[in-house]
Amino acid sequence: MAGFLVAALYKFAPLSDLKALKEHLQKICDDNNVCGTLLIAQEGINGTIAGSSSGIDKVLRAIRKVKGLGDLEHKESAASGQPFHRMKVRIKKEIVTMGVAGVDPNKAVGEYLSPAEWDKVISDPDTVVIDTRNDYEVRIGTFKNAVNPDTESFSEFPDYVQKTLDPKKNKSVAMFCTGGIRCEKASSYMKAMGFEKVYHLKGGILKYLEETPADKSLWEGECFVFDQRVSVKHGLEQGSYGLCPSCRHPVGDADRKSPKYIEGVACPNCHDKTSDDKKQRSAERHKQVKLAEKKGARHVGARFTPEEN
Repeated sequence: MAGFLVAALYKFAPLSDLKALKEHLQKICDDNNVCGTLLIAQEGINGTIAGSSSGIDKVLRAIRKVKGLGDLEHKESAASGQPFHRMKVRIKKEIVTMGVAGVDPNKAVGEYLSPAEWDKVISDPDTVVIDTRNDYEVRIGTFKNAVNPDTESFSEFPDYVQKTLDPKKNKSVAMFCTGGIRCEKASSYMKAMGFEKVYHLKGGILKYLEETPADKSLWEGECFVFDQRVSVKHGLEQGSYGLCPSCRHPVGDADRKSPKYIEGVACPNCHDKTSDDKKQRSAERHKQVKLAEKKGARHVGARFTPEEN
């Protein structure tokens, strides 16, 4: 395979001896030149990694040997260059942060829908379709007629549900996210809140874009991803968005045409919130990045993490 293989993965499963597991996974990744981030917690594992096809295969086989992770699924896509700068295995309280005690996808979740089943369910006018991702992700693409909760982090989702939805009125709820992990927790939470019909897209947007032809799709726009590709389109081809180094928000063609866009320094989202001093520092850093590129070197930038916010 040309370029790099990118593997996005997660699984909710009871894990123990996290310190030893962290050291074990870190070594296997380092030994096989695999970069990215893996989050581990007592509730499971979540991450995105990239490397050669053989390297990724060895890491995935090692993960699947861990008790409870034998049937872990992953999603693959390609990148022309290594989308991560380093490898980091981190121990967390949650592999995706909701912050609500007692929510356990290992005990109860909503009903999974394949991409083909998903289109039928969300086309029902009686179904509330909710994008569980953060607002900056929703802004560059979402499903037709989906509701944007306008959250800045996933931990705000429970408050949105309590203020906006009602188990007695909203009889059918369908949710989606990038790879499926946030919907596991969201559906578990909503089931505990008394919602009866709770659906979520199995494999998330990434699986949908991989399997659904563009001319038959209900997806509109591009999908934000947590690596240096920034966004992907149907067929999981790399998208058109870049990333603002100051606020980490996606930057599209319309943003680049704005007078508040300064390459490598600021974008319309953060221009007015960024001090002149920070803009000056960012400009100098951008200059160093460009100089490194001319020399064929690589300037280490900000780290990307899995969907954890």
